[in-house]
Amino acid sequence: MKRNLALITGGAQRLGKVFCLSLARMGYAIGLHYRHSAQEAFLLKKEIETLGVPAYLLRADLTKPEKIDKLFEIVCEFDEPLKVLVNSAAVMPAGNALDLPLEDWDVAIDLNLRAPFLMAQQAAKLMTTGGLIVNVSDIGAHKFWSGYPSYVVSKSGLETLTRVLAKSFAPSIRVNAIAPGLVLKSEGLTPEEWNRLVARLPLKRPAKPEEIASALEFLVRNEYVTGQTIVVDGGYSLV
Repeated sequence: MKRNLALITGGAQRLGKVFCLSLARMGYAIGLHYRHSAQEAFLLKKEIETLGVPAYLLRADLTKPEKIDKLFEIVCEFDEPLKVLVNSAAVMPAGNALDLPLEDWDVAIDLNLRAPFLMAQQAAKLMTTGGLIVNVSDIGAHKFWSGYPSYVVSKSGLETLTRVLAKSFAPSIRVNAIAPGLVLKSEGLTPEEWNRLVARLPLKRPAKPEEIASALEFLVRNEYVTGQTIVVDGGYSLV
């Protein structure tokens, strides 16, 4: 049997890395996209290959549409057909609505929202016998964090885009989203602030990365789910 390909953006670090390993364990060949994290991507490629599946490194700046086109020109040459796309790459500029620099607004919208749209367009052309697209959102899409306006707007838009694409690409291609809560502390948070946020959660702990990955595995296996956002937040949405 020919092995299928899963393409993960932002796959070299954090949740993207977890998604790569999870799909590799499910038997998928991995298209590992990265931009700056070359060393991390190379080490992850080696780790994936120990699982008995191939891994392909794909470097691209997804804020530039022409680079997305070039990425898919490369993907078209792989022996494995594309079956899963996970849009995980994202940026989270801090600021407030009064003085957020325009470039911080643009990069969040371009990477977090426009890139998943363009990636989905290109992926759909290759998923001639069906497939799955999963957009990685954030519980912040519903929290209106005033310190991250471009981020929460981009993630809210991503969830709307998920539903639009699910309707547009049906019935052969399913499109869903995963909205994690607190999983891995971001660089901008102090340990004290992180602990304060975790203490507010009903479950009183951050998610284990594999608990987020299990949502992806569910979406891969259950072929009757489309247009949905799977929230994995430890009860954050209740706070």
